[in-house]
Amino acid sequence: MDSDDLGLFGPGSVTWKLHEEPILIVAGLRSLYLQALHPRAMAGVAQNSNYRRDAWGRLVRTAEYVGTTVYGTTAEVEAAGRRLRALHARLRATDPVTGEVFRVDEPDLLRWVHVTEVESFLSTARRAGVALTGAEVDRYYTEQRRSAALVGLDPGDVPGTAAEVADYYRRVRPELRMTKEAAETALFLTAPPIPWKVSLPVKLGLHLGPPRWAYLGIAGTALALLPAWARRMYGGLGLPTTALSADLSVRALRLALAALPRRYREGPLQQAAKARAARLSAAA
Repeated sequence: MDSDDLGLFGPGSVTWKLHEEPILIVAGLRSLYLQALHPRAMAGVAQNSNYRRDAWGRLVRTAEYVGTTVYGTTAEVEAAGRRLRALHARLRATDPVTGEVFRVDEPDLLRWVHVTEVESFLSTARRAGVALTGAEVDRYYTEQRRSAALVGLDPGDVPGTAAEVADYYRRVRPELRMTKEAAETALFLTAPPIPWKVSLPVKLGLHLGPPRWAYLGIAGTALALLPAWARRMYGGLGLPTTALSADLSVRALRLALAALPRRYREGPLQQAAKARAARLSAAA
């Protein structure tokens, strides 16, 4: 296997264009709020995950997986997909309504997680000011069918255009509920425990208002970026945010992140992929 290839996408893809944006960290949080509204998917997470004890570790691992699928070599991407499929194949959960034991890698559940994730990436980026044409939007969804295949989905059964995603949401909405687990998860996402390196000043008696309030602002923005029907289900969690305030906040945050030095905006996977692309272009 060529260790110097460009993996699933490459510099000419909409995927690389979109995932250059650090603002997608807000999109990841948005997708978690959305995913929690599916009772069966939520049961699969709650019954198989230690996300409450290791919230930040789980977030880092998820980000690393997404980064690998976007920027890794073909060998790295396929290895990550095999590991994830093997993990999911071992997991079972109990339906909170019917009591049925089910596999967490059921296609309907995998499809829900995939669609909410890629739609969150795309929607958040556009509302933050990333310029994408309608054709590029459809191309992104089509490209992301390759990522869907990695988790075990048939790409032909995955929405591949904006119209297909909108239709998918219309069909799945009757299955969504504001359950006790969804509410608890949303509250946890809004006010998670602070990592120990950040919480150390608190233990020393120092003030830590700004980081907590900054995160709360990001969480409120992610929640307000949800589709209107999902925001209504959550009732806003009592946060004073609106769709307009979310648009303004996410645009301001994107500008702030763009001002950071490149070493903070780009992870090692992205930097390595760009270096491979430059080598391959120079050798062509």
